[in-house]
Amino acid sequence: MSYALDIRVLASLEPIAAFSAARLRELLDYCHTENIPQGTDPFKRHGLNGQSVYLVRGEIELIYLDGNRVVVNAQSEWAKHPLGKRQPNIVSAMALEDSQLLRIEDELLDRMVTWDQLSGHDLSMPDKQAASESKKHLLNSGMFSAESLRNGPLAHLPTANIGQLLNRIETIAVWADEVIIREGDEGDYYYLIDTGRAQVTRLVGGVNMVLADLKAGDVFGEEALVSDAKRNATITMMTNGVLLRLGRQDFLDLLQEPLLHKVNFSNAQASVANGAVWLDVRHPPEYRYDRLPGAINVPLNDIRSAIGVLDKDKKYIAYCQSGRRSAAAAFILAQAGYDVEVLDGGLWSESAVMQ
Repeated sequence: MSYALDIRVLASLEPIAAFSAARLRELLDYCHTENIPQGTDPFKRHGLNGQSVYLVRGEIELIYLDGNRVVVNAQSEWAKHPLGKRQPNIVSAMALEDSQLLRIEDELLDRMVTWDQLSGHDLSMPDKQAASESKKHLLNSGMFSAESLRNGPLAHLPTANIGQLLNRIETIAVWADEVIIREGDEGDYYYLIDTGRAQVTRLVGGVNMVLADLKAGDVFGEEALVSDAKRNATITMMTNGVLLRLGRQDFLDLLQEPLLHKVNFSNAQASVANGAVWLDVRHPPEYRYDRLPGAINVPLNDIRSAIGVLDKDKKYIAYCQSGRRSAAAAFILAQAGYDVEVLDGGLWSESAVMQ
């Protein structure tokens, strides 16, 4: 029997539980469920690599590489977290009753969690209320949708630069028949349509040929910026609307990976043995579930508040699951003068899992 998936199921899982209702509804489109009959191996058809896999119904037994056996029930605390992460390799498993798994791509989920946590920062604008409203508008736009984070230009944006991106993007009102980009001009901005519709045309044999229609959530303008070429088409608004835009140099600068000090798990352990401090930047439920010994928890969304509170005489090793959130946190702390390194690959790196 198949059970319908809704946001109440997602809202019970970590770290997804921190998402807003709108974000949970969006994530539903990227979740896949798999029914597992009693007595079968839940991972035989599809393994665990590259996915966060949750048990959302039923009960399964897991046998680990170290010989440990664990029975996981969908109602247990264990089932709120992805299976097979931060534990020795699972060598076999069996469904003790008809069960159901929920699968989400690791990369997409981790990007969404990172953006969600980092959006908790106050932007560096004098009017914090204005900053909050501006940020809320930006984060609710199509630029930060799951699809954009999965396949758009933002999928390649280093997470350490997210805060700067939120500060540098402009919101502009545009009008029907307004030409936003003209064929043959130099590339100056990268655009996203927040509201409204536009049309793409190109001059062919003296006639303007319609190439495409653009709608809210579509992006344009990056090709000329990346290739340093002239615009190869004209973009004209078909309706009134609102665009988000990012200047050429900002666009190029923010796609560059900032210099961060990364360290593997063995060297990080040696640093901790010599007085460094593990800094877990995940949500508190994640921290409580599988924190490293001696780690302190400063969630990414609170990292700016910790500046001045954390001891500048100490060295910190920042970590999360993948290294994405910790890179953003380390960059913020490094800018404030802290000695901080990033656990390369995070807790999901092979050396960390097999500790």
